[in-house]
Amino acid sequence: MDLDDLDRALLLALLERPRAGLREHARALGIARGTAQARFLRLQERGVIVGFEPQVDPEALGYDVHAFVTLHITQGRLDAVAEHLATIPEVVEAHSITGDGDLWARVVARTNAHLEQVVQGIIGTPGVERTRTEIALTERVAHRVLPLVRALPRGRRGS
Repeated sequence: MDLDDLDRALLLALLERPRAGLREHARALGIARGTAQARFLRLQERGVIVGFEPQVDPEALGYDVHAFVTLHITQGRLDAVAEHLATIPEVVEAHSITGDGDLWARVVARTNAHLEQVVQGIIGTPGVERTRTEIALTERVAHRVLPLVRALPRGRRGS
């Protein structure tokens, strides 16, 4: 997707000050609030800006164990397994992958014993041949996109 300098500036403003309103961002960028609103809506429609939910730390909810589960799936069962994973609250993310395995899931649990229960539930899913679980020790780089937006090429003017 091609973003011009104003789109990039608006994204940076939104990421750097997510609690500020569009009016504040428009003022800081030196544009009309309507322009900021139109650009924001266009970025939403194009799928650049997604979601409005607050970020919640699973640890604050008592889910202190974080693990990555690689699943090997019976051929032709990937969609069904993914649909089942979506029903397990402790599976907070899942991706189809290449390499060793077919599906990768990020899982949270209250304790190691709870993690074992969750993994056993995953293993019992029809179509799951085997799994490999790795427990995360420390998050070293949190999910982020601000550096990507800062790295976007500059120079395109508004459209």
